[in-house]
Amino acid sequence: MQLTGRITAESLMSLEAYSKWRKTHKGEVIAHRKLRTVHLGDHVTVQFESEMSMRYQVQEMLRIEKIFEEEGIQQEIDAYAPLVPDGTNWKATLLIEYPDENERRRELARLIGIEDRMFVEVEGHERIYALADEDLERENEEKTSAVHFLRFELPAGSREAIKAGAAVKLGCDHTNYPAHVSMAAETLASLAGDLR
Repeated sequence: MQLTGRITAESLMSLEAYSKWRKTHKGEVIAHRKLRTVHLGDHVTVQFESEMSMRYQVQEMLRIEKIFEEEGIQQEIDAYAPLVPDGTNWKATLLIEYPDENERRRELARLIGIEDRMFVEVEGHERIYALADEDLERENEEKTSAVHFLRFELPAGSREAIKAGAAVKLGCDHTNYPAHVSMAAETLASLAGDLR
C-alpha cells in the first residue's frame, strides 16, 4: 500500500492486487490502527485516522462490495478521504460503546452534545475542541449517535510543541462523561507524523 498523500482512484490497487497485498500486510494495518486508538474511560474510544487507515478502509469496502467501476470507486473515496488529516489537524472517529442495548439507549440520550465537548490539550497550550460531524448531523433531540467524526484543528504553536515531544491529553468535559487521559508516547509519535 503506497501512501501518496491523497487517495485517488489511480493510487488504489486493483481488487486482485489488493487481495494479494492484504494477505501479508493486514496485521500491519491492524497494529497501526491499534497504536492510534485511545480509550477515554470505559465507554468512549477515539480512533485517530490516517491516510493508511482510510486507504485500507476504501480498499476493504471495494473488496467486500466487489466494486470495480469508476463511479462506485469514487463514491468510496468521497466517503472516506475527508477523514485523512491534511497536515494541520488530527481527524478521528469517536465511538460510544455500551454493549447492553437498554443502557446504550439511555446513555446516548444522556450524552447529547458529547462530540462538541471532546478536546485535546497540548502541554503549555489552550484546549482545542473538536469540530464534529462536518458532513452531516448525527444527533437529534432524543439521542446522540454512537459514532461521530471529529477534526482537531491544531494551531502552529501546538503542532510545533507536539513535534518537539510535548505531552498531550485527550479529554471530554461533557457533564455526563467527564474524562481525560494522557496520550501514550508511541501514539503521539504516530500522530506527530500527521503534522507539518
